[in-house]
Amino acid sequence: MKVLITGCAGYLGSVLVGKLLGIGHHVTGLDNFLYRQTSLNHYCSDPDFTIVRGDARDSGVVLPLLKKHDVIIPLACIVGAPACDLDKTAAWSVNYEAVKTIVDNVSVDQRIIYPTTNSGYGIGDLDKECTEDSPLNPISVYGQTKVEAEKAVLGRSNSVSLRLATVFGASPRMRLDLLVNDFVYRAFNDRFIVLFEGHFRRNYIHIKDVANAFVYALHNFESMKTMAFNIGLSNANLTKIQLCGKIKEFLPAFTFMQAPIGEDPDKRDYIVSNARIESHGYKPLYDLDDGIEELIKLYTMIKNTRYGNV
Repeated sequence: MKVLITGCAGYLGSVLVGKLLGIGHHVTGLDNFLYRQTSLNHYCSDPDFTIVRGDARDSGVVLPLLKKHDVIIPLACIVGAPACDLDKTAAWSVNYEAVKTIVDNVSVDQRIIYPTTNSGYGIGDLDKECTEDSPLNPISVYGQTKVEAEKAVLGRSNSVSLRLATVFGASPRMRLDLLVNDFVYRAFNDRFIVLFEGHFRRNYIHIKDVANAFVYALHNFESMKTMAFNIGLSNANLTKIQLCGKIKEFLPAFTFMQAPIGEDPDKRDYIVSNARIESHGYKPLYDLDDGIEELIKLYTMIKNTRYGNV
């Protein structure tokens, strides 16, 4: 199939492009290369890969591309609460308006596979799993923009939404500002973390399993369309304290403690059910242990000089 990916050179896109090319799809990538990334260099020799430098908000660039593709995957996004808080106008224009432009201009036969975030659940009920039918109560601009974009996408019949857990793992366009990636980096380099509100819980998913979920949705689209699916590890609904304990298994010198005062500015706290996608047939292949081991190898090579969105 002919697949258009906006934001193709980002943390997820850099993995997904190679995955799709490797199984025979034709991929056109659009990116403004905001972070000067070189994450797609090794795909340039592939005749099935086309790259366009441009902004996902520029209809003059986007609309001609839409006509040429069977599937659109809108990855272009200002990702994360801190980055969106720095420029709320950019967050809404990239995360919502650019997606709405795609929704309004594709044909009924074209498919959209949209990545949103399970941070839309905000603060969940104690010990109650959030399912795809749970109310969405985003508590950040980032969550709000993604929830509104998902509504627009699922307002048409030929779309699927993937609600991603907190992603971790190595990517050619690395991000260190994601929770697992950040904690392993600190454990490896600083050997300590002071936690604020360490009882807050999150769900997690490996970057390769996210790419696999997109491929699964692409190949099982007819039975998944019009629905949202949580994508995460069902054995990894963990508090921050539990996550640190898991990292300590690999880095025994790592010390962590809770601050008696202070607050985490990110108030998300929820556990998530991934039963819908699992009952459909998709299962993650990588667990937290796999991610921690590969991140330790990665941090032997890189330092945090440019690998973050903020």
